Amino acid sequence: MYRKRMPAVVTAVALAGSAVLFAAPAAHAEVVDVNYQCKTPIGNKGAVSPIDIKSVESGGGHKLTMSFQKGVSSSPVELGKGAMKPSALIKLGGAESGTVPVSGPANAEAIPANTPIKISDLTGTYTPKQSGKVTFTASTLTIKAMGTTTTCTPENNPKPSLTLDVKGSGGSQSAPSGGEELPQTGPEDSAIALGTLGGTVLLVGAAGVLWLTRRNQAARG
Repeated sequence: MYRKRMPAVVTAVALAGSAVLFAAPAAHAEVVDVNYQCKTPIGNKGAVSPIDIKSVESGGGHKLTMSFQKGVSSSPVELGKGAMKPSALIKLGGAESGTVPVSGPANAEAIPANTPIKISDLTGTYTPKQSGKVTFTASTLTIKAMGTTTTCTPENNPKPSLTLDVKGSGGSQSAPSGGEELPQTGPEDSAIALGTLGGTVLLVGAAGVLWLTRRNQAARG
C-alpha cells in the first residue's frame, strides 16, 4: 500500500510545482484607434492613429511600450534630424488610477514639411501598487520641436489598449505573536518549497524501500 501511494504523492507534488512555475499574469492587448486633436502654434490639427501598448515584466515593475501606427499632426516647415522630441501619458484604470509618463527618442531622420509626424515608440515603467486588473489607455501626447510645444488630446474616449492582472507591492503582512515578521513569498519561493517537498518525499520513499530490502535480507539470513 505504501509503495502504491508514493508515486501518486510525488506526481501530485510535481504537478503542483509545474502549475506554479508556468502560471503567468493574465493580459489582454488590442490596437485601438485614437482620435488626437492637436493644438499647434499655427492652429488646431487632428489625426487618427492606431495605438498599441505592450508590457514586459522588468524587476518589480512592467516596462510599457506605446506604439503609433500612423503619424500625428504636422509641421509647416521641415523638422531636421533630432529636432522633434515626443512624450505622452498612459492613463491607468481598474484597480489603479493616475498616469504613467512615457517618452521616446528624437526623430532619427528629417521630417518633411506638411507631412504627418511619425512618433517613435514611447517607453516608461509602471510599478503596481494595488492588486487586480489594471487598464492602460492612451492619453495626452506632447510634441516639442524647434522651441514650440504641440499638445494632442484624445477626443473619442478610446478604449484601453492593454489590460493586465497585476500583483501590487502595497500593504504589509501581519506578524505572528512571537514578534517575527512573516516571510513574503512569491511564485519562485513556492516553486522552491514544492520542489524541496518533492525531494523530501522521494528521499523518504527511497529510505523506506532500502529499509524493507535490508529487513528481508536479514530475515532470509
